[in-house]
Amino acid sequence: MAAPFFASLLGRLPMGALGLVLILHTRALTGSYAYGGLAAGVFALALGVVAPLLGRVIDVRGQTGVLLLAAVVQAAALAAFASLSDDVGVALLLALAAVIGAASPPLSACLRSLWSHLLDDPDVRHAVFSLEAAVLEVVYILGPVMIVAGIGAISMRAAALACGAFALAGSVLFALTAASRDWRPAQSGPPRTRAGALAGAGMQTLLAVMVLTGVSVAVIEVAVPALSEEAGSAGAAGLVLGVWGLGSLTGGVVSGRLGAAADPARRVGRTLGALALLTLPLALASGIASLAALIFVAGLFIAPALATANGLVDALAPPGTVTEAYTWLSTGIAVGIGAGGALGGAVVEGAGPSTAFLAAAAAVAAAAAVAIAGRSALSTP
Repeated sequence: MAAPFFASLLGRLPMGALGLVLILHTRALTGSYAYGGLAAGVFALALGVVAPLLGRVIDVRGQTGVLLLAAVVQAAALAAFASLSDDVGVALLLALAAVIGAASPPLSACLRSLWSHLLDDPDVRHAVFSLEAAVLEVVYILGPVMIVAGIGAISMRAAALACGAFALAGSVLFALTAASRDWRPAQSGPPRTRAGALAGAGMQTLLAVMVLTGVSVAVIEVAVPALSEEAGSAGAAGLVLGVWGLGSLTGGVVSGRLGAAADPARRVGRTLGALALLTLPLALASGIASLAALIFVAGLFIAPALATANGLVDALAPPGTVTEAYTWLSTGIAVGIGAGGALGGAVVEGAGPSTAFLAAAAAVAAAAAVAIAGRSALSTP
């Protein structure tokens, strides 16, 4: 499992940076942050819409060809984006942003489907899902630092090329591993329906949980810079968000050591409920130090909740749709983050960061309520 895991981390390194690269390079070309935000939005929308379709194709044809083709197309689109001249039309910019999003290799879904296929011991499976959720926090912090703050400080064109190079290298290395090459789609089971992985109530419940969790995450990501600016330390926002990720990393490591739950469906509801309770005190933060301390604690249940939710997919997805099912969860998070960003901005502007933190707690509390109300669906393959 080591080779595909580390290859997937390399390939996913740009995911935390791509939105910023699109915003900043579009701003440099057009002089407009509005167009930059639009490009990032088109990228996210294309990624969310196409990812489940790529997952469905992988469930029919296997991983190797789809991953390699997607990675090559995305790298080519990023190279084209990096080479655009200053007089480029907005339509071409947005078209390339759509291709970059649509061709994103679904490495997360492919890795998790390998684990679902190869790991029978529930404790081992829980441990690796917890490890992945924890390490991804580091990847999503490290990517923007390396690519945007590091390479982008020299040239944003080079940063765009670096995104394509990392994604291409990671995808190729992943696709060439024995585990990925030997993975085969399910050959038996009932006929597929048009609903695919979302045919069952359990997957529909998980998707709703992910959307609401994504809303909470995005609201916090807006509220933290706003509170940092109010405290006179706007530059501290990145550090505070890093502390949040460190909390999630810590929780993921501890969760992996505790082993799998006897009732994973119940654990999803409980971890999300704990996440909501620990998010509430963020509204009491009055400065950078208090916010950093509170947000570390608030992050402790993020990785455990996501790891447990991902661990349910293999049992809940209809036969032959496991890769598509994992892509739907990623799409749910992306949709929630998009909606949460808009909600967070509106609440911060109208009522301030403290109220935004309360809204974030309410969103994840709603996710917990959905998981608890849908416990029977989450417990039924």
